[in-house]
Amino acid sequence: MSAAPGQTVGPFFHLGLAYPQMNELVPPANPRAVRLHGRVTDGEGNPVPDAVIEIWQADPLGRVVRRPGSLRRDGWTFTGWGRAATDPDGLYSFATLEPGPAEPGKPAFFAVTVFARGLLDRLFTRAYLPDDAAALAADPLLSAVDPARRDTLITKRVDQGLVFDLRLQGTGETVFLSYPRLRDAWA
Repeated sequence: MSAAPGQTVGPFFHLGLAYPQMNELVPPANPRAVRLHGRVTDGEGNPVPDAVIEIWQADPLGRVVRRPGSLRRDGWTFTGWGRAATDPDGLYSFATLEPGPAEPGKPAFFAVTVFARGLLDRLFTRAYLPDDAAALAADPLLSAVDPARRDTLITKRVDQGLVFDLRLQGTGETVFLSYPRLRDAWA
């Protein structure tokens, strides 16, 4: 059996996954731009300096964007997808718009994927906006998570935007999601 694409990424992210303005879903100067940023750490709390974070999101009205052009940023088209590499301190950052809820009564969130050296496959999670407590409490995915770990899925609002830290394992590990059908498709 040959390795699946997710198993061949290795530590070579900058050779094939990088492209200009990949972390700018909107230009940072856009008046509605928000900064989604955080730090990726390993099980011992050390920064992961060579991870790649991808996000997918709805637009501010909750519409899932289906426009081409994600790899060729034109400075005004919002495509709802972006990629950011971590720096030597494990920090990443996106310039984006705040997503709206895709359905009434549902919480708004970013879908997040993590690629990093040492991972045999990518990791999936969600980064929920913190503002709608009722929608967060009613969300089926969050309700299925141990209450002590739910905060690992919720962004924190700060002056500089939204913070979403990713802990790959150990104490305070981010809750990661499993998609068995997706995994089995590569087998």
